[in-house]
Amino acid sequence: MKLAYREFGSGEPLVILHGLFGQSDNWNTLAKQFAEKGFHVFTIDQRNHGLSPHSDTWDYNVMADDLKEFLEDHNLHHAILLGHSMGGKTVLFFEWKYPEVAQKLIVADISPRAYEPHHSDVLEALHAVDFSVVKTRKEAEAKMNEYIKDFGTKQFLLKNIYWKDSDNNVMDWRFNLKVISDNYDNIGVEAPLFKSETPCLIIRGEKSNYVTEKDMEDFRARFIDCKLETVAGSGHWVHAEKPKEFFEVVMGFIK
Repeated sequence: MKLAYREFGSGEPLVILHGLFGQSDNWNTLAKQFAEKGFHVFTIDQRNHGLSPHSDTWDYNVMADDLKEFLEDHNLHHAILLGHSMGGKTVLFFEWKYPEVAQKLIVADISPRAYEPHHSDVLEALHAVDFSVVKTRKEAEAKMNEYIKDFGTKQFLLKNIYWKDSDNNVMDWRFNLKVISDNYDNIGVEAPLFKSETPCLIIRGEKSNYVTEKDMEDFRARFIDCKLETVAGSGHWVHAEKPKEFFEVVMGFIK
């Protein structure tokens, strides 16, 4: 699958993968900063997200294959791969399927273990926005207020609204809500067991419960060379909540 992407700078290749309901432009500011430090940065839209094609098949196997195809299409050798949340799990599946193709891996606030479903309020809110009735972002936000209290989460999701048909005043979600809802269980699965010599940095938010001390055992079972960095004062959205600290931690690893 030909994925949509944004490209910044030149130098050593660094490929960034967003999380669930995210898109490449969530990473614009950080991507530009990495580019300024001499990296050729690609932020990609994973399938069923952003401007990338929609598909009925959606799991980590195909997302890892999409990433491999992207690296080949752009002639990127020994790239550094950085993934947040769902993107981080894609990176783990990629390393399992295509061992040591990447130069280094950075996994942000996700572990190899399986996760219980925990986006029911978000899915409910998204399905509650009926675009045959809702004609403005404000109206969409008002509808979502009934389901989601967290301001940041709402704003993050609302960024995905676009004009599907501006002549007839029709909006829609950029992500493929139906396929994501139908295949949601595919995203919580455990990463396969493998043994890798690729250096791996795990970044977690101090206030997040996505990466525990026990999860580090799972990482160490897979990676001979892995280290953990905890970003103080941050939750799950480490890169968005503490961009400066996140940038410095990543740079310390890739420089």
